[in-house]
Amino acid sequence: MPLIDPNHPLADLLERDQRYPLDAYLFVLEALSFAQESLGMGEQEKSKDMQSVREKKKSEKHVSGQDLCEAARQYAQQQYGYLAIKVLSSWGICATADIGEIVFNMIDMGQMRKTSDDRREDFHDVYSFEDAFVKDIVFALPESL
Repeated sequence: MPLIDPNHPLADLLERDQRYPLDAYLFVLEALSFAQESLGMGEQEKSKDMQSVREKKKSEKHVSGQDLCEAARQYAQQQYGYLAIKVLSSWGICATADIGEIVFNMIDMGQMRKTSDDRREDFHDVYSFEDAFVKDIVFALPESL
């Protein structure tokens, strides 16, 4: 497990909620970045205060719960291939609802933001891990052994 500065906000969260290790939180943050940068997901965040929008160096994009789950699926497959389901489950991520729990833990501690429309339920049953990571996997042996 990676070491974390005890003063970092995640250190307190990891102490309070031990369902998910640091790697699970890092994975969700990486999946969010993957969604925004590689997949182009997310809408520009709307703000009534145009002054604050102009002052932002880089506009932030909001990614829905369903889109983040899809990005996490693609990112996990890209990073871990056929082992994706095993890697994620070793971190306690066994369903899309776990991604939502991690996201809302980070929202509660100020590491992520949400809109008034975002709900934990947005992450529930987006897809089955069995279907997303196991079903239709075909292992082919070379013909000449």
